[in-house]
Amino acid sequence: MSQENLVVAGASLAGLRAVEAARKAGFTGGITLIGAEDHLPYDRPPLSKAYLEQLPNGAGPASTTFRTEEILRDELGVELVLGTPATGLDTAGQRVLVGDHTVAYDALVIATGADARTLPDSEGLSGVYTLRTLDDAMAIRQALEAGARTVVVGAGFIGSEVAAAARKRGLDVTILEALPTPLVRAVGERMGAACAALHERNGTPLRCGVGVQGLEGDGRVERVLLTDGTSVEADLVVVGVGTIPTTGWLEGSGLRLDNGVVCDATLWTGVGRVYAAGDVARWHNSLFDRMMRLEHWTSAAEQGALAAKNALFPESATSYQTVPYFWSDWYDSRIQFVGVPTADEIEVVEGDSDVDGRWVALYREGDRLAGALTLNGQNVIMKYRGLLMKKASWGEALAFAAARRTDVVSSS
Repeated sequence: MSQENLVVAGASLAGLRAVEAARKAGFTGGITLIGAEDHLPYDRPPLSKAYLEQLPNGAGPASTTFRTEEILRDELGVELVLGTPATGLDTAGQRVLVGDHTVAYDALVIATGADARTLPDSEGLSGVYTLRTLDDAMAIRQALEAGARTVVVGAGFIGSEVAAAARKRGLDVTILEALPTPLVRAVGERMGAACAALHERNGTPLRCGVGVQGLEGDGRVERVLLTDGTSVEADLVVVGVGTIPTTGWLEGSGLRLDNGVVCDATLWTGVGRVYAAGDVARWHNSLFDRMMRLEHWTSAAEQGALAAKNALFPESATSYQTVPYFWSDWYDSRIQFVGVPTADEIEVVEGDSDVDGRWVALYREGDRLAGALTLNGQNVIMKYRGLLMKKASWGEALAFAAARRTDVVSSS
Protein backbone atom coordinates (compact mmCIF):
# COMPACT_ATOMS: atom_id res chain seq x y z
CA MET A 1 0.00 0.00 0.00
CA SER A 2 2.77 2.48 0.86
CA GLN A 3 4.19 2.31 -2.69
CA GLU A 4 0.87 2.96 -4.37
CA ASN A 5 -0.24 6.22 -5.93
CA LEU A 6 -3.66 7.75 -5.40
CA VAL A 7 -4.71 10.19 -8.08
CA VAL A 8 -7.56 12.62 -7.52
CA ALA A 9 -8.87 14.26 -10.70
CA GLY A 10 -10.56 17.51 -9.68
CA ALA A 11 -9.20 20.04 -7.17
CA SER A 12 -12.67 20.55 -5.78
CA LEU A 13 -14.19 20.21 -2.31
CA ALA A 14 -14.72 16.50 -3.02
CA GLY A 15 -11.16 16.22 -4.29
CA LEU A 16 -9.70 17.91 -1.23
CA ARG A 17 -11.71 15.75 1.16
CA ALA A 18 -10.48 12.68 -0.74
CA VAL A 19 -6.87 13.73 -0.15
CA GLU A 20 -7.46 14.47 3.52
CA ALA A 21 -9.34 11.22 4.13
CA ALA A 22 -6.59 9.17 2.48
CA ARG A 23 -3.98 10.53 4.86
CA LYS A 24 -6.30 10.24 7.86
CA ALA A 25 -6.86 6.57 6.97
CA GLY A 26 -3.10 5.98 7.17
CA PHE A 27 -2.26 5.95 3.46
CA THR A 28 1.44 6.76 3.07
CA GLY A 29 1.81 6.40 -0.68
CA GLY A 30 1.90 9.17 -3.27
CA ILE A 31 -1.07 11.46 -3.85
CA THR A 32 -1.50 13.57 -6.98
CA LEU A 33 -4.22 16.21 -7.16
CA ILE A 34 -5.12 17.42 -10.67
CA GLY A 35 -7.06 20.66 -11.11
CA ALA A 36 -8.23 22.55 -14.19
CA GLU A 37 -7.90 25.94 -12.49
CA ASP A 38 -4.72 27.64 -11.30
CA HIS A 39 -6.31 28.10 -7.88
CA LEU A 40 -5.86 25.84 -4.89
CA PRO A 41 -9.07 24.05 -3.81
CA TYR A 42 -11.60 26.64 -2.63
CA ASP A 43 -15.11 26.87 -1.22
CA ARG A 44 -17.75 27.53 -3.89
CA PRO A 45 -20.99 28.42 -1.99
CA PRO A 46 -19.68 31.81 -0.77
CA LEU A 47 -18.98 32.86 -4.37
CA SER A 48 -22.66 33.62 -5.00
CA LYS A 49 -23.33 34.74 -1.43
CA ALA A 50 -20.92 36.64 0.83
CA TYR A 51 -18.31 37.09 -1.91
CA LEU A 52 -20.63 39.42 -3.85
CA GLU A 53 -21.83 41.50 -0.91
CA GLN A 54 -20.85 45.10 -0.38
CA LEU A 55 -18.56 45.27 2.63
CA PRO A 56 -17.97 48.30 4.89
CA ASN A 57 -15.00 50.60 4.30
CA GLY A 58 -14.39 49.12 0.87
CA ALA A 59 -13.07 45.88 2.33
CA GLY A 60 -12.53 42.95 -0.02
CA PRO A 61 -14.14 39.54 0.38
CA ALA A 62 -12.58 36.90 2.60
CA SER A 63 -10.49 34.20 0.98
CA THR A 64 -12.38 31.03 0.11
CA THR A 65 -9.25 28.84 -0.16
CA PHE A 66 -9.48 25.74 2.02
CA ARG A 67 -5.79 24.93 2.55
CA THR A 68 -2.53 26.72 1.83
CA GLU A 69 -0.07 25.26 -0.64
CA GLU A 70 2.33 24.57 2.24
CA ILE A 71 -0.25 22.44 4.05
CA LEU A 72 -1.12 20.53 0.90
CA ARG A 73 2.47 19.90 -0.18
CA ASP A 74 4.30 19.63 3.14
CA GLU A 75 1.76 18.31 5.64
CA LEU A 76 -0.42 16.20 3.34
CA GLY A 77 2.33 15.28 0.90
CA VAL A 78 0.31 16.12 -2.21
CA GLU A 79 1.78 16.66 -5.66
CA LEU A 80 -0.24 19.48 -7.17
CA VAL A 81 -0.93 19.53 -10.91
CA LEU A 82 -2.95 22.71 -11.34
CA GLY A 83 -3.91 24.88 -14.28
CA THR A 84 -4.48 22.01 -16.72
CA PRO A 85 -7.55 19.76 -16.71
CA ALA A 86 -7.54 15.99 -17.02
CA THR A 87 -8.08 15.27 -20.72
CA GLY A 88 -8.43 11.50 -20.85
CA LEU A 89 -8.46 8.27 -18.89
CA ASP A 90 -6.76 5.02 -19.86
CA THR A 91 -8.24 2.46 -17.48
CA ALA A 92 -6.32 -0.44 -19.01
CA GLY A 93 -2.99 1.29 -18.48
CA GLN A 94 -4.18 3.00 -15.28
CA ARG A 95 -3.17 6.45 -16.45
CA VAL A 96 -4.82 9.86 -16.38
CA LEU A 97 -3.99 12.08 -19.34
CA VAL A 98 -3.22 15.71 -18.49
CA GLY A 99 -2.46 17.59 -21.66
CA ASP A 100 0.70 16.04 -23.13
CA HIS A 101 1.53 14.15 -19.94
CA THR A 102 0.18 11.11 -18.12
CA VAL A 103 -0.14 10.41 -14.41
CA ALA A 104 -0.12 6.77 -13.34
CA TYR A 105 -2.49 5.62 -10.63
CA ASP A 106 -3.21 2.56 -8.55
CA ALA A 107 -6.43 4.09 -7.21
CA LEU A 108 -8.37 6.97 -8.76
CA VAL A 109 -11.05 9.33 -7.47
CA ILE A 110 -12.90 11.31 -10.14
CA ALA A 111 -14.10 14.63 -8.69
CA THR A 112 -14.20 16.91 -11.73
CA GLY A 113 -17.58 18.41 -10.83
CA ALA A 114 -19.81 20.11 -13.38
CA ASP A 115 -19.58 22.95 -15.89
CA ALA A 116 -22.07 25.80 -16.10
CA ARG A 117 -24.37 25.91 -19.11
CA THR A 118 -23.95 29.01 -21.27
CA LEU A 119 -26.09 31.01 -23.68
CA PRO A 120 -25.55 30.37 -27.40
CA ASP A 121 -23.52 33.02 -29.25
CA SER A 122 -22.47 34.79 -26.04
CA GLU A 123 -18.71 34.15 -26.33
CA GLY A 124 -17.98 37.28 -28.34
CA LEU A 125 -19.36 39.72 -25.77
CA SER A 126 -17.70 40.83 -22.56
CA GLY A 127 -19.91 41.39 -19.53
CA VAL A 128 -21.59 37.96 -19.86
CA TYR A 129 -20.72 35.43 -17.18
CA THR A 130 -21.73 32.20 -15.58
CA LEU A 131 -20.93 31.80 -11.88
CA ARG A 132 -19.04 28.58 -11.32
CA THR A 133 -15.45 29.56 -10.58
CA LEU A 134 -13.55 32.01 -8.42
CA ASP A 135 -12.55 33.96 -11.53
CA ASP A 136 -16.25 34.26 -12.46
CA ALA A 137 -17.06 35.62 -9.00
CA MET A 138 -14.23 38.14 -9.12
CA ALA A 139 -15.42 39.49 -12.47
CA ILE A 140 -19.05 39.70 -11.37
CA ARG A 141 -18.11 41.42 -8.11
CA GLN A 142 -16.06 43.99 -10.04
CA ALA A 143 -19.03 44.71 -12.32
CA LEU A 144 -21.38 45.11 -9.35
CA GLU A 145 -18.96 47.50 -7.68
CA ALA A 146 -19.01 49.55 -10.88
CA GLY A 147 -22.81 49.85 -10.61
CA ALA A 148 -23.70 47.59 -13.53
CA ARG A 149 -27.28 47.30 -14.69
CA THR A 150 -27.71 43.59 -14.10
CA VAL A 151 -29.77 40.94 -15.83
CA VAL A 152 -29.84 37.44 -14.38
CA VAL A 153 -30.92 34.66 -16.74
CA GLY A 154 -32.43 31.84 -14.70
CA ALA A 155 -34.30 32.20 -11.40
CA GLY A 156 -32.68 29.19 -9.75
CA PHE A 157 -30.72 29.37 -6.53
CA ILE A 158 -27.44 30.71 -7.97
CA GLY A 159 -29.20 33.30 -10.13
CA SER A 160 -31.41 34.40 -7.27
CA GLU A 161 -28.43 34.84 -4.97
CA VAL A 162 -26.68 37.02 -7.54
CA ALA A 163 -29.84 39.08 -8.02
CA ALA A 164 -30.21 39.52 -4.27
CA ALA A 165 -26.60 40.69 -3.98
CA ALA A 166 -27.10 43.24 -6.76
CA ARG A 167 -30.37 44.47 -5.25
CA LYS A 168 -28.82 44.87 -1.80
CA ARG A 169 -26.29 47.18 -3.45
CA GLY A 170 -29.18 49.27 -4.77
CA LEU A 171 -28.57 48.34 -8.40
CA ASP A 172 -31.09 47.88 -11.20
CA VAL A 173 -31.54 44.13 -11.63
CA THR A 174 -34.00 42.01 -13.60
CA ILE A 175 -34.41 38.24 -13.39
CA LEU A 176 -35.52 36.32 -16.48
CA GLU A 177 -36.96 32.81 -16.16
CA ALA A 178 -38.07 30.71 -19.12
CA LEU A 179 -40.43 28.55 -17.06
CA PRO A 180 -43.80 29.85 -15.83
CA THR A 181 -42.68 29.15 -12.24
CA PRO A 182 -39.09 29.09 -10.96
CA LEU A 183 -37.47 26.20 -9.11
CA VAL A 184 -40.06 23.61 -10.15
CA ARG A 185 -37.52 20.79 -10.37
CA ALA A 186 -35.84 21.78 -7.12
CA VAL A 187 -38.81 22.31 -4.79
CA GLY A 188 -42.01 21.87 -6.83
CA GLU A 189 -44.34 24.37 -8.45
CA ARG A 190 -46.22 25.55 -5.35
CA MET A 191 -43.13 26.15 -3.21
CA GLY A 192 -41.16 27.49 -6.16
CA ALA A 193 -43.70 30.30 -6.37
CA ALA A 194 -43.44 30.84 -2.61
CA CYS A 195 -39.67 31.21 -2.81
CA ALA A 196 -39.89 33.47 -5.86
CA ALA A 197 -42.16 35.83 -3.92
CA LEU A 198 -39.07 36.95 -2.01
CA HIS A 199 -37.94 38.82 -5.12
CA GLU A 200 -41.19 40.76 -5.33
CA ARG A 201 -41.03 41.63 -1.64
CA ASN A 202 -37.55 43.03 -2.14
CA GLY A 203 -38.40 45.02 -5.24
CA THR A 204 -36.59 42.82 -7.77
CA PRO A 205 -38.43 42.41 -11.10
CA LEU A 206 -38.92 38.74 -12.02
CA ARG A 207 -40.20 37.95 -15.51
CA CYS A 208 -41.31 34.34 -15.91
CA GLY A 209 -42.34 32.46 -19.03
CA VAL A 210 -40.01 34.41 -21.29
CA GLY A 211 -36.80 33.18 -22.90
CA VAL A 212 -33.68 34.87 -24.20
CA GLN A 213 -33.65 35.40 -27.97
CA GLY A 214 -30.16 36.83 -28.06
CA LEU A 215 -27.70 39.42 -26.79
CA GLU A 216 -26.68 42.72 -28.38
CA GLY A 217 -23.71 44.97 -27.90
CA ASP A 218 -20.62 46.39 -29.57
CA GLY A 219 -17.95 44.18 -28.01
CA ARG A 220 -19.69 44.40 -24.65
CA VAL A 221 -23.23 43.39 -23.81
CA GLU A 222 -25.72 46.27 -23.93
CA ARG A 223 -29.11 44.56 -23.96
CA VAL A 224 -30.86 41.20 -23.74
CA LEU A 225 -33.40 40.40 -26.47
CA LEU A 226 -36.38 38.35 -25.31
CA THR A 227 -38.65 35.89 -27.10
CA ASP A 228 -41.68 38.12 -26.54
CA GLY A 229 -40.12 40.86 -28.69
CA THR A 230 -39.02 43.10 -25.81
CA SER A 231 -35.53 43.78 -24.51
CA VAL A 232 -33.77 44.68 -21.25
CA GLU A 233 -30.79 47.01 -21.08
CA ALA A 234 -27.79 45.47 -19.33
CA ASP A 235 -24.13 46.10 -18.50
CA LEU A 236 -23.82 42.71 -16.80
CA VAL A 237 -25.54 39.43 -17.66
CA VAL A 238 -25.18 36.49 -15.31
CA VAL A 239 -26.35 33.16 -16.70
CA GLY A 240 -27.65 30.64 -14.18
CA VAL A 241 -29.38 27.97 -16.26
CA GLY A 242 -27.91 24.81 -14.76
CA THR A 243 -24.84 22.67 -15.17
CA ILE A 244 -23.48 19.73 -17.15
CA PRO A 245 -21.35 17.06 -15.41
CA THR A 246 -17.71 17.34 -16.47
CA THR A 247 -17.38 13.94 -18.12
CA GLY A 248 -16.22 14.76 -21.66
CA TRP A 249 -12.66 13.77 -20.79
CA LEU A 250 -13.92 10.29 -19.86
CA GLU A 251 -15.35 9.42 -23.27
CA GLY A 252 -13.92 6.11 -24.45
CA SER A 253 -12.61 5.20 -21.00
CA GLY A 254 -15.03 2.33 -20.49
CA LEU A 255 -16.85 4.09 -17.67
CA ARG A 256 -20.61 4.36 -17.92
CA LEU A 257 -21.60 8.00 -18.49
CA ASP A 258 -25.23 9.02 -18.07
CA ASN A 259 -25.86 12.40 -16.45
CA GLY A 260 -22.57 11.94 -14.65
CA VAL A 261 -20.33 8.99 -13.89
CA VAL A 262 -22.63 6.09 -13.01
CA CYS A 263 -21.61 4.40 -9.75
CA ASP A 264 -22.92 1.77 -7.38
CA ALA A 265 -23.82 2.43 -3.76
CA THR A 266 -20.13 2.52 -2.78
CA LEU A 267 -19.33 5.17 -5.45
CA TRP A 268 -17.47 2.53 -7.51
CA THR A 269 -17.60 2.99 -11.26
CA GLY A 270 -17.40 -0.74 -11.94
CA VAL A 271 -13.90 -0.40 -13.47
CA GLY A 272 -10.73 -1.24 -11.52
CA ARG A 273 -10.19 0.90 -8.45
CA VAL A 274 -11.88 3.93 -9.97
CA TYR A 275 -14.42 5.78 -7.83
CA ALA A 276 -16.28 9.08 -8.27
CA ALA A 277 -17.48 11.78 -5.90
CA GLY A 278 -19.25 15.12 -5.84
CA ASP A 279 -21.23 16.82 -8.61
CA VAL A 280 -19.93 14.40 -11.26
CA ALA A 281 -21.04 11.20 -9.48
CA ARG A 282 -24.42 9.57 -10.10
CA TRP A 283 -24.87 6.81 -7.59
CA HIS A 284 -27.52 4.64 -5.98
CA ASN A 285 -28.75 6.20 -2.74
CA SER A 286 -30.27 3.27 -0.86
CA LEU A 287 -31.96 5.57 1.67
CA PHE A 288 -34.35 6.68 -1.08
CA ASP A 289 -33.80 3.65 -3.35
CA ARG A 290 -32.96 5.67 -6.47
CA MET A 291 -30.09 6.99 -8.54
CA MET A 292 -29.02 10.51 -7.61
CA ARG A 293 -26.54 13.15 -8.71
CA LEU A 294 -26.27 15.93 -6.15
CA GLU A 295 -24.67 19.35 -6.47
CA HIS A 296 -24.63 19.99 -2.73
CA TRP A 297 -21.73 20.99 -0.47
CA THR A 298 -22.44 18.42 2.23
CA SER A 299 -22.68 15.41 -0.06
CA ALA A 300 -19.59 16.45 -2.04
CA ALA A 301 -17.51 16.57 1.14
CA GLU A 302 -18.83 13.25 2.40
CA GLN A 303 -18.54 11.49 -0.94
CA GLY A 304 -14.98 12.67 -1.50
CA ALA A 305 -13.83 11.22 1.81
CA LEU A 306 -15.63 7.91 1.33
CA ALA A 307 -14.58 7.48 -2.30
CA ALA A 308 -10.91 7.78 -1.35
CA LYS A 309 -11.20 5.25 1.47
CA ASN A 310 -13.14 2.83 -0.72
CA ALA A 311 -10.63 3.21 -3.56
CA LEU A 312 -7.70 2.52 -1.24
CA PHE A 313 -9.38 -0.29 0.68
CA PRO A 314 -11.92 -1.79 -1.77
CA GLU A 315 -12.17 -5.04 0.18
CA SER A 316 -13.91 -3.12 2.99
CA ALA A 317 -15.79 -0.59 0.83
CA THR A 318 -18.94 0.83 2.42
CA SER A 319 -22.05 2.31 0.87
CA TYR A 320 -22.89 5.99 0.84
CA GLN A 321 -26.42 6.99 1.72
CA THR A 322 -27.58 10.44 2.63
CA VAL A 323 -30.49 12.80 3.03
CA PRO A 324 -29.77 15.52 0.44
CA TYR A 325 -29.38 18.96 1.99
CA PHE A 326 -28.82 22.40 0.51
CA TRP A 327 -29.30 26.02 1.48
CA SER A 328 -29.54 29.33 -0.33
CA ASP A 329 -29.35 32.91 0.99
CA TRP A 330 -31.59 35.53 -0.63
CA TYR A 331 -31.65 39.08 0.72
CA ASP A 332 -31.89 38.56 4.51
CA SER A 333 -33.57 35.16 4.33
CA ARG A 334 -32.28 31.59 4.21
CA ILE A 335 -33.98 28.82 2.23
CA GLN A 336 -33.11 25.26 3.28
CA PHE A 337 -34.22 21.92 1.87
CA VAL A 338 -33.70 18.34 2.99
CA GLY A 339 -34.80 15.19 1.18
CA VAL A 340 -36.22 14.89 -2.32
CA PRO A 341 -38.79 17.18 -4.00
CA THR A 342 -40.83 14.46 -5.71
CA ALA A 343 -44.10 14.57 -3.83
CA ASP A 344 -47.65 13.31 -3.88
CA GLU A 345 -48.56 16.08 -1.44
CA ILE A 346 -47.00 19.22 0.03
CA GLU A 347 -48.32 20.64 3.29
CA VAL A 348 -47.27 23.87 4.95
CA VAL A 349 -47.10 22.95 8.65
CA GLU A 350 -45.72 26.20 10.08
CA GLY A 351 -46.41 29.77 8.98
CA ASP A 352 -48.11 30.94 5.80
CA SER A 353 -45.98 30.65 2.67
CA ASP A 354 -48.01 33.37 0.95
CA VAL A 355 -47.29 36.13 3.45
CA ASP A 356 -44.97 35.09 6.27
CA GLY A 357 -41.23 35.54 6.54
CA ARG A 358 -40.85 32.11 8.11
CA TRP A 359 -42.52 28.85 7.15
CA VAL A 360 -42.03 25.09 6.96
CA ALA A 361 -43.41 22.83 4.21
CA LEU A 362 -43.34 19.04 4.24
CA TYR A 363 -43.28 16.72 1.21
CA ARG A 364 -45.06 13.34 1.15
CA GLU A 365 -44.18 10.45 -1.14
CA GLY A 366 -46.52 7.51 -0.60
CA ASP A 367 -46.87 7.09 3.15
CA ARG A 368 -43.38 8.43 3.87
CA LEU A 369 -41.92 11.84 4.62
CA ALA A 370 -39.85 12.68 1.53
CA GLY A 371 -38.61 16.20 2.18
CA ALA A 372 -38.85 19.45 4.10
CA LEU A 373 -38.42 23.03 2.88
CA THR A 374 -38.02 25.97 5.23
CA LEU A 375 -37.76 29.72 4.97
CA ASN A 376 -35.79 31.00 7.96
CA GLY A 377 -36.31 27.69 9.72
CA GLN A 378 -32.71 27.13 10.80
CA ASN A 379 -33.83 25.86 14.21
CA VAL A 380 -35.88 22.98 12.79
CA ILE A 381 -34.53 21.87 9.41
CA MET A 382 -32.02 19.39 10.82
CA LYS A 383 -34.71 17.82 12.98
CA TYR A 384 -36.61 16.98 9.82
CA ARG A 385 -33.39 15.67 8.29
CA GLY A 386 -33.16 13.34 11.26
CA LEU A 387 -36.70 12.10 10.61
CA LEU A 388 -35.79 11.46 6.99
CA MET A 389 -32.73 9.48 8.02
CA LYS A 390 -35.04 7.28 10.10
CA LYS A 391 -37.43 6.89 7.16
CA ALA A 392 -40.23 8.45 9.20
CA SER A 393 -43.79 7.99 8.03
CA TRP A 394 -45.98 10.88 6.92
CA GLY A 395 -48.04 10.49 10.06
CA GLU A 396 -44.96 10.71 12.27
CA ALA A 397 -43.82 13.86 10.48
CA LEU A 398 -47.23 15.54 10.90
CA ALA A 399 -47.31 14.54 14.57
CA PHE A 400 -43.87 16.10 15.06
CA ALA A 401 -45.01 19.30 13.35
CA ALA A 402 -48.18 19.43 15.49
CA ALA A 403 -46.12 19.00 18.66
CA ARG A 404 -43.91 21.90 17.61
CA ARG A 405 -46.93 24.13 17.07
CA THR A 406 -48.24 23.20 20.52
CA ASP A 407 -44.89 24.06 22.09
CA VAL A 408 -44.85 27.43 20.34
CA VAL A 409 -48.35 28.26 21.61
CA SER A 410 -47.49 27.12 25.15
CA SER A 411 -44.35 29.24 25.28
CA SER A 412 -45.98 32.38 23.87
